[in-house]
Amino acid sequence: MRQSRRSFLQTAAAVPLAGIAPRLARADVSLGAATLTTISDGSLTLPGSFIFDPMPKDELAPILTDYGISDERLTPECNLALYRDGTNTVLFDVGSGPDFMPTAGTILDSLDAAGLTPEDITHVVFTHAHPDHIWGLLDEFDEPLFYDATYMMGRTEWDYWWDPETVKTIGDARAAFAVGAKRRMEVIEDSVQLFDDGEEILPGIAAVSTPGHTPGHMSFELRNGSDSALVIGDAIGNHHVAFRKPEWISGSDQDGAMAAATRKVLFDRITSEQMQIVGFHLPQGGMGRVDKDEEGYVFVPGDL
Repeated sequence: MRQSRRSFLQTAAAVPLAGIAPRLARADVSLGAATLTTISDGSLTLPGSFIFDPMPKDELAPILTDYGISDERLTPECNLALYRDGTNTVLFDVGSGPDFMPTAGTILDSLDAAGLTPEDITHVVFTHAHPDHIWGLLDEFDEPLFYDATYMMGRTEWDYWWDPETVKTIGDARAAFAVGAKRRMEVIEDSVQLFDDGEEILPGIAAVSTPGHTPGHMSFELRNGSDSALVIGDAIGNHHVAFRKPEWISGSDQDGAMAAATRKVLFDRITSEQMQIVGFHLPQGGMGRVDKDEEGYVFVPGDL
């Protein structure tokens, strides 16, 4: 593979803003004749407790020191994957839109920086239906932003958020997630295409079930000729504790134990197959590779 260049809790919105302007189009990699690009939707501002609460504090502290991470405030990037093969222009997730956080929702500027408009997007493929991944489906007038696109979502994920019981069982802190997801899914109900694990949903794009962060979270293997990459969404949600201690339960995951098991499988596959990855909340554009060391795994960003 040739490198060509390089909270969500209800209280999260009350955390002071990072004050850092997001960059726009971030990184490209060639997959055969196709191109995989990351497009910035800005960043989030979250309390550290959103991820760190379930973790052993005495073991967590030196890891955060190693990475220069605050245990009080996190400002993860939001990196959407864009795949262009000459026929299809596929956007994985749509970002936060105008209604989630003031530090996010920059996708229109980022597309413009990449020379694209919303009508250029032929397909929108969702990894899952959390706010920073699906709320950008609607513009400020509550109209579909990518109105010419075909929308695609994993069947298990769709069924979970569509179920009227979800808002009652997901917990108070995430109830707004369920309401927001359902409202946007209702707009595309008649046109969405559902798929299952292992399906080739578009030429060169196969669905890979990676549950735990949400019940139906999907990743996607992109393959063109001998080149491949894995769009992992939030299945590996950060570059620090998720890599150093993938077995630890994270407060950001809806099913912590299942998400940890998923991370183990993903890391085994990514390192054994030496796959390029795109992570929604990984740094420096979210595109890179994974190395294994004596303390766990390390994210190695591609050259910017």
